[in-house]
Formats: sequence, structure tokens, C-alpha cells
Amino acid sequence: MRIAVASGKGGTGKTTVALNLFRHFSKRFPGGVLLADCDVEEPNDALFLRDIEMVRQVPVKQEIPVIDSSRCNFCRKCAEYCEFGAITVFPTAGFAAINPELCHSCGACSVACDRDAIWVKDQDIGMLRSYRTPDGSCLMEGELKIGSAMQTMVIRSLKKALPDKFELILLDAPPGTSCPVVETVSDADYVVLVTEPTPFGFHDMKLMVNMLREMDQSFGVVINKTSGKYPDIYRYLEKEMIPVLGEIPFSRDYAAGYAKGSLFDQLPDEIRRAYEQLVQQVGLLTVKA
Repeated sequence: MRIAVASGKGGTGKTTVALNLFRHFSKRFPGGVLLADCDVEEPNDALFLRDIEMVRQVPVKQEIPVIDSSRCNFCRKCAEYCEFGAITVFPTAGFAAINPELCHSCGACSVACDRDAIWVKDQDIGMLRSYRTPDGSCLMEGELKIGSAMQTMVIRSLKKALPDKFELILLDAPPGTSCPVVETVSDADYVVLVTEPTPFGFHDMKLMVNMLREMDQSFGVVINKTSGKYPDIYRYLEKEMIPVLGEIPFSRDYAAGYAKGSLFDQLPDEIRRAYEQLVQQVGLLTVKA
């Protein structure tokens, strides 16, 4: 069972929800839960987990084409084939080069070249790390190399590296509705969509709802930092028949603990009860699967 935890915008509490689900399900299924931090530009799940041990670290590599000027006749076929504008060719100047920051390693340029003037080299674009928790559960994260724009490629590599032995895999998605989010949730069995009852949260949640429906994904909503002051979001969810999996009340004390890196110690009673109810609802999904 793969459950993705996503949000239409940053700051809604998506990572907080993902980590609490990981903690509770790890107690229910010792050694049977994996949390994958797919927010590769800013992976921070590991910061909140104590007593974890890094067991593996491997680089993520991208194949980048290189043009051999001694073979190239500067015909521009490769540049015409490239959908990403990564190739620059000036025939009159005898110049041809590939911009690795724009290249998506699709191989079209190699197909276009009939002079064997293009070869490939490996370039590091990120890192995959695996951690083991004391109960035998697992945390894996991808981290994008600074300066690289290949978030989706790192996420894809992370997902390919996920072991199949775990009963439950939680995917902590990046915020927003961009390509990295689509890659993260594309093969999830269910998406837990975290939002907040504010105009910005409501607006971006609707963007996410439209995206998930376009992808034909099953999903439900968790409303975080509830205060009872923004009823529009509840009216929308009722009208659209979107299930509310849980509501987590706003707590200044809990926010202060989060700021100190503590998510699980001395939980306020209302927060603890809210997560227990949420885990029960999400747990029903795993039973149905």
C-alpha cells in the first residue's frame, strides 16, 4: 500500500502529518513501514526522527550528451530534435554545445545524429539516503544537488529504489502542483491532501483537487490548524463530496515544539486525539487495500 501525503502549498503541515502517520503506523506494524521523503529540494523528515542510523548513501546520476566537434558537421538536426532547447549549434562559427541544466537525458539528439558525434557522460544531480529506525522501519530521502533542476529525475530514482518488502509506504510529496508532485503521487494507492482553512490554503487545495481528479487519483483531505473561522472550505468539500479524513486544531504550544524540532514529545491532548482519529481513518484505507 502506497499513501502519498501532499499539499497545494507549503506551510500547511504536510510533513508534520506524514511524520505522525509514520510514527503511529510504525508502532502498529513494527519493521513494516517506510517513509520516503520526496521533497528533494528540501528533505527534512530526518531532522525530526531521533535514533535513526544512516545505512546507505548513493549518488543519483544523469546521462548528459557531449558533442564531439571533430565528428560534427553542425547540421543542427540534434538541436531540432531537442524538445527542451538544450542544444545550441552555430554552423557558421563551427560551434555546438549542450546545456546540461536544460537536458532531460531523453536521447533524442543521439537518435538524430547520423555521424556518431554524440556520446554521453554521467553527471551527479543528487543523493539518495537510507536510514533505519530502532524498530526496523525505514526512512529514505532524495536530495537534489544545489544548482540542478532535475527534481523529477531524483524523485523517480528514489521511488525505483524503494524496497517492496514493506506493508506500508508513505510518500512525503513536495508542495504545490508541479511536475515533481505529479511524479510522487502518480502511482500512489491513495493521496492524503493536507490543507489549512485560509484563503490561500483553500485556493491551492482546489488546484490540487483538480490535478488529482485529472489523474484519476483517490484522495481525502486533512484540515490542519483548524480554528472554525473559515467555513468556505467546508462548504466546498461537502459540495464536491470530498471526504474529510481528519481535523487538527491549531495549537501554539505544538507549533513551538515543531520550531524546536520536537513533533512527538508532550503532545497537547487535542493534537494527540486528532492524530489518533486520523490514523484510524487512514488505517481503514490499508485494511481495504
